[in-house]
Amino acid sequence: MGDFRIDFEGEPWRIRPAREPLRPIVASIPHAGVAVPPPIAARFASKAISGLPMTDWDLDELYDFLPELGIVTLIATQSRFVADCNRPPKGEALYPGRFETGLVPTRTFDGDPVWTEVPDAAWVEEARLRVWQPYHDRLRALLDQWHGRFGRIVLLDLHSVSSLPNRISPALVEEIFLGDRDGQSAECGVRESIRQAYIEEDFTVSVNHPYKGGYITAHYGRPPAVQAVQIEMAERVYLDEQKPGNRDPVRWREARERIRRVWERFVPAFDPKPGMGQTGSSRGGASGSQ
Repeated sequence: MGDFRIDFEGEPWRIRPAREPLRPIVASIPHAGVAVPPPIAARFASKAISGLPMTDWDLDELYDFLPELGIVTLIATQSRFVADCNRPPKGEALYPGRFETGLVPTRTFDGDPVWTEVPDAAWVEEARLRVWQPYHDRLRALLDQWHGRFGRIVLLDLHSVSSLPNRISPALVEEIFLGDRDGQSAECGVRESIRQAYIEEDFTVSVNHPYKGGYITAHYGRPPAVQAVQIEMAERVYLDEQKPGNRDPVRWREARERIRRVWERFVPAFDPKPGMGQTGSSRGGASGSQ
């Protein structure tokens, strides 16, 4: 690949600050980014790949109410084809024996090739250093600061997924898929608080099947200090999966209102209990959300 470089301005992430009073919750949205540096786009294998399949379309906008609930949100700006921030940095398997995409995907979930030339080790390392690592450095800093303030925190990793069958799973029946790595990344009560809130809003919910959580959930979930749960949502809840760019305003509005009601139900369950208090100053907590 020679001196191949992934160049763009700024950082490969943005933060949506939380409003006071802050909650002991950090939200991560690693797959909503659509930015692709031109040298990368020039290497896409087809026009279909240029349409960025596997993107979590408009998910950052769907969850733009989180700051009003006191929740800070970290959002990836680069497409997951540039670097997938929810994959291990060294290619370790998250689901041994099952088809997976890597830090720089070479095939889509349908098995289609992504590149005219398969990325070599130097390309993947460039993607890790320029995109993946800065995202995780910022996520770690947020988790450390929120943990210093509250003592115990919840990390919610937010995704959406097409309901159509692919190499990972058959057609998806349920609407919401909660993953806590089979109870390793979060205590049962945390996951159940979230599950019950979705059920009360008439969503259908699956737990740890077919998605147990990706790298972010597995790596950062360390109960009881950090409770990590992946929330995967079928795209059909809020958009037309065949034409994600054609937003139905009625479907969008109704989905967003339902999802907000869900979060308003479960978020208070994670507030510090009376007598536990918060550690650190409010000024320190607020500055971390910039």
